[in-house]
Order: sequence, then structure tokens, then C-alpha cells
Amino acid sequence: MQKDYSLNNIQILSMEKLQYISQGNTLQEQKLNISKALENGIQWIQVRWKNAPENELAKLCETSKLLCSDYQAVCIINDHVQLAKEIDADGVHLGLGDDSVEEARSILGDHKIIGGTANTILDVLRRINEPCDYIGLGPLRFTSTKEKLSPVLGFEGYRKIIDNLKEKSMEIPKIFAIGGVSLEDIIPLQEAGIYGVSVSGVITKQPSIINEFKKVMI
Repeated sequence: MQKDYSLNNIQILSMEKLQYISQGNTLQEQKLNISKALENGIQWIQVRWKNAPENELAKLCETSKLLCSDYQAVCIINDHVQLAKEIDADGVHLGLGDDSVEEARSILGDHKIIGGTANTILDVLRRINEPCDYIGLGPLRFTSTKEKLSPVLGFEGYRKIIDNLKEKSMEIPKIFAIGGVSLEDIIPLQEAGIYGVSVSGVITKQPSIINEFKKVMI
């Protein structure tokens, strides 16, 4: 069954609170991990493969887009805006040092999803002003999946940022906790005001845990 691309980005975003950030050192590993996540019910894939050969990354993104379409899942490409456009992905996720949201929007159009990374309240305010459709805020704790790790936030860091936004009477954006997130973290993160989570290592090691995440998430 083909995905209904008449859905706009806000409608798609309202559906999912669990994102899988792909993992693997080779094209074969990446494909296998993405396939297993989809088979176990994930509905949102962020294709992330740092330092990949350009031609193999393109192959992975093309394959991931087709797989996500088969499972009616969202396919987001990490960093590579032009590649996301070429394969007609659902959108792109931008790091703090990547292309601007404005530039990505001009390339992809208004109907695609654009997410942005943040680590501090200033980053969050920047992302709100740009604006992007969702924010990946973290890391919650140390994670080996990120080469250049930003300062760890912890639960208290999330609470402070959410409280800061409330004090400014600002609408709380869709914020996803990232960085070493586990199943046990879901309830305290939601209590802190976090919308969803982006998970990599835990789902890669145990794809069947996806259903447990979905049961816990409100």
C-alpha cells in the first residue's frame, strides 16, 4: 500500500511520538536495522549514517524511502537536504551546524517536515523562531552513537528548558528527547513536558521493544 502524501507535515507529526534513528556501519547493517524496526511497528525512521560513502548513502536513502512507503511510515533524512529532495523523502533533520531551516524549506517546500537539533534554551528559541516542525533536544545522557556529544541535559535540564518556555508564555513546540533514551525514561520525560523520543541503540539491539515504548507513551 502506498503512503498517502496528501497528509501535510503537521498531520503526520501529530501521529507519532517515537522516532528511530538508524544505526549501522555498513549499507547492509543499516538496511537490516531499518527493516527490523519497520517490521516491529516503528512509524518514523530518521536515516542517519555519518561518514558514509556518498553513493552508498544515496542507495540507503532510496531503499529506506521505499521501505517506509511499504509500511506507511515517515522517512526523514539526516543532514542531506538535496538528497531528501531527490528521493522525495518526507523531510529532513538538521543539526546545529547544517544548512539553515530557511534554506531547507526553500529547497523542499512547505509540505515537507523539517526537524532541528537543539542542546540549550537558546538553541530551542532559535529553532522556534526559524521555525522548524519539531525539535530534537538532547542528549539526555551519554551515548556512543554520537561522535561530537553536546553537554548532557539529564531530566532536570529538560524541565528547566520547558519551564523557561512557560515563563515566557510561549507555546511548547514538539520536542523529542534524544541521546541514550531508554524505556524507563519515557514517563519522567513526559512528566517534564517532552512530546516524544528519538531512539537509536536500544531499538537497534532489540527491535521488539518498540511495542513496549508505544504502550508507555501517552
